[in-house]
Amino acid sequence: MAAPCGGPGPPAPSPAGPGSSSGAGPRVCFAAGAAGEAAEEAPGRRQGKVTVRYDRRELRKRLHLEEWILAQLTALYDCREEEIPELEIDVDELLDMESDGARSARVQEILVDCYKPTEAFVGDLLEKIRGMQKLNTPQKK
Repeated sequence: MAAPCGGPGPPAPSPAGPGSSSGAGPRVCFAAGAAGEAAEEAPGRRQGKVTVRYDRRELRKRLHLEEWILAQLTALYDCREEEIPELEIDVDELLDMESDGARSARVQEILVDCYKPTEAFVGDLLEKIRGMQKLNTPQKK
């Protein structure tokens, strides 16, 4: 078990397993040691593997879009987040399509079981994804 910051105690094993370099999850502060001091002394802050490959701004835009989609679907289906039917609106798939008409038809097809009007949601979604980049092809540096 990890000790509070600066407190005594052995470091806890990584939840991803030994030897893993996963940066996801909550940050835990362990008792000061040679490895901990070396990391704190490093000049600047290194970006994680994901943000090196993808533009951080684009990731943030995608996260905001996903949160907006979830809020809109909650309102459209008039239920709590956990009760929304299993839907997959793949933004990258929509970005690959040739026209807004094809994108609109695809989203309408996904929302076929929704009893509320979806035209406003579809229009707003298409407006929000306009100019976004696909995330499935990492940028080369």
